[in-house]
Amino acid sequence: MSTAKDMDALLQDYAEHHVPGAGCIVMQDGKVLYEGYTGYADLETGRKVDETTLFRLYSMTKVIVCTGALILFERGKFALNDPYYRYFPEWKDTKVAVLNGNGSFSFRPVKRPIRVKDVFNMACGLPYPSPKGEHPTDKAMNAVRAALNEKYNGKYTVSQEVEAMAEVPVRFDPGEHWLYGFGHEMVAALIERCSGMTVGEFLKKEIFDPLGMTSTRYRYEDGMRERMAVCYHIREDGSYEPMKGMMDERFEPDQIYEAGGAGLFSNLRDYAVFTQMLANGGVYNGKRIIGRNTIDMMRTNMLNDTQLKEFTNTYLDGYGYGLGVRTMMNIGGVSNSTPGEFGWTGAAGTWTSIDPKNRFSVVYMHNTFPNNEEYHHMRVRAVAYGMLE
Repeated sequence: MSTAKDMDALLQDYAEHHVPGAGCIVMQDGKVLYEGYTGYADLETGRKVDETTLFRLYSMTKVIVCTGALILFERGKFALNDPYYRYFPEWKDTKVAVLNGNGSFSFRPVKRPIRVKDVFNMACGLPYPSPKGEHPTDKAMNAVRAALNEKYNGKYTVSQEVEAMAEVPVRFDPGEHWLYGFGHEMVAALIERCSGMTVGEFLKKEIFDPLGMTSTRYRYEDGMRERMAVCYHIREDGSYEPMKGMMDERFEPDQIYEAGGAGLFSNLRDYAVFTQMLANGGVYNGKRIIGRNTIDMMRTNMLNDTQLKEFTNTYLDGYGYGLGVRTMMNIGGVSNSTPGEFGWTGAAGTWTSIDPKNRFSVVYMHNTFPNNEEYHHMRVRAVAYGMLE
């Protein structure tokens, strides 16, 4: 069995050899089993990582956004098998890019429309576009973003982006494959269309305010800028170079884009409260946010055998994918977590695990590129789950 001293030692080793600074919180039944911080949020000023430090969540935004969307699902605002074009008519005539034998592409209508479920579980056929990608989908997505930037001088909403992206040919027929990408921007736009609010307004009203998450936002409020961890590039020799975080410009108060796949920042305590709500059937501190059965649906694997092969790698060994979250199907000799445990990871090193069976959750954060996620997160997972009695 592991103890708090083991997690302390692990985090200290990280700060001495792997990352400038990090933090971790382990909770069960609404109570903190472990909370620890080590190293620096800003090496130049000597500011240490502590409970006030803000970290870029990047793709850990997805868990919050998908939870928000499923609150609307519970209210009958949409069904998972609905065609997405019911909410965004621009998507009624989606085309798929088909590779021909001579290396060229042709375009035909999709076999069936993109469904709401497809955008939740990354089966809609749209990637995150590569700036230098040669596939017709990449080229079209890049062209759409360039046109939006020119039209709106760089300030457009996620709903405006989703409307414009309807002209992009998808890479495969909806539901046939798994491809990490643009789907959760489409989930965020669905929140806006069904709620009549911006994504940030809806999340604040339905999740952040009820749970007391005062440090989780899309944009800086009073004093938040000074609390943000510096993002560091880890050089080949192991030294650290400060860098501008991807999408940091979107934190500025005059910005309006609120993504579904990334864009939030938070501190460990806020995110730990959110994960405890999900681990305890949708309730935290007497406040119900979402239903238990909806959480169970969210964390059920929805990938077929073909999609699982496209999803799985050594970091995701044993996991399937549900509605915006990885979900443990089989511990497979590499994990001491629990089947049904779920969560996700952020590009700069944030990670969470949520375990409804044990009403247990873990949140870990650092902000570096590369994030070296496999090294850090698997060790945190092993120590944290070793604390369970």
